[in-house]
Amino acid sequence: MPSTPEVSVVIPTFARPELVSRAVRSALAQTVTDIEVIVVVDGPDEDTGKALAEIGDPRLRVVELPGKGGAPNARNTGVRAARAPWTALLDDDDEWLPTKLAAQLELAGNATVRSPIIASRLINKTPRAEFVMPRRLPEPGEPICEYLTLRRGLFHGDGFIQTSTIMAPTELLRRVPFTVGLRRQQELDWTVRAVAHPDVELLIAAEPLVLWHQDENRPRISLSSPWEAQLEWLRGIRSLITPRAYAAITMSIISSMAAPTRSFQVFRLLLAEARRHGQPSLVDYLTFLQIWLLPPQVRHRVRDRILGRGRRGGTSGSEELAGTEHTGVNGTAGTAGTAGIGADGRR
Repeated sequence: MPSTPEVSVVIPTFARPELVSRAVRSALAQTVTDIEVIVVVDGPDEDTGKALAEIGDPRLRVVELPGKGGAPNARNTGVRAARAPWTALLDDDDEWLPTKLAAQLELAGNATVRSPIIASRLINKTPRAEFVMPRRLPEPGEPICEYLTLRRGLFHGDGFIQTSTIMAPTELLRRVPFTVGLRRQQELDWTVRAVAHPDVELLIAAEPLVLWHQDENRPRISLSSPWEAQLEWLRGIRSLITPRAYAAITMSIISSMAAPTRSFQVFRLLLAEARRHGQPSLVDYLTFLQIWLLPPQVRHRVRDRILGRGRRGGTSGSEELAGTEHTGVNGTAGTAGTAGIGADGRR
């Protein structure tokens, strides 16, 4: 392995040897071969160590942490160990298509800023369907926080970024580390803080380069994350986002977490929060009401009917997008999102 690889790949994991082995092999199979793959095991995990040892590629390094610290901490640890000028992030249950890094390096070469964040579209694979996200790319001059959070419909958003798509300068990832302890919206939090720097710009490859595997029946501790903690997080980044984005996050993401309380007091608090510090749109108000008035099961059925979902392969990537049940940063929240120790720290 060369002394300085072109790209460092950081994969946090814990107790999922088969999945992380699949992720590692997809990284090692890249057409860009001058890479190193750093797997950060989030605590003692003998089975994962054995599985990775069987891969037998000198480009693979394993860092085992003494105790569990969560996905952001493991990710930051891997970035500190990275030796390449670029670092690409990969969740342990996702896969890269073979040309992922090559396409991103080409896009980075055309960047006009010193520290570009290079993301890509992905193929969202669920038990019910496969579709491409995001629906569209950012428009010129569009605030990234609005691209990632504003909705154009009740059951979907257009903008999206997911951890396994991100490649960025290693220096930037060290300058702006992931927030340790944040259990949801980790990509949104990191992206918003990073693009606040004048030398940073988000670029998204038009082609899907990542397979985002979602098992909707997999246990997810992120779903128990208290809405109060997310509201505190949102208030902490208020100076970095626009009023429109603030309203969208409050009335969609946080409301999806708070609605099961069926508390009129919480309903009023979040509505007042969005109106006091944000600029809600009509779509925000309608989204807020349907989240609070319709039980989740009813919302799921209505969303699937509207978006034409039903069985795997029954929809096209251009027509379907994640709905109010995604924990990603497309202005939605709920039961499906990046799995494992990935972007929302479920493990």
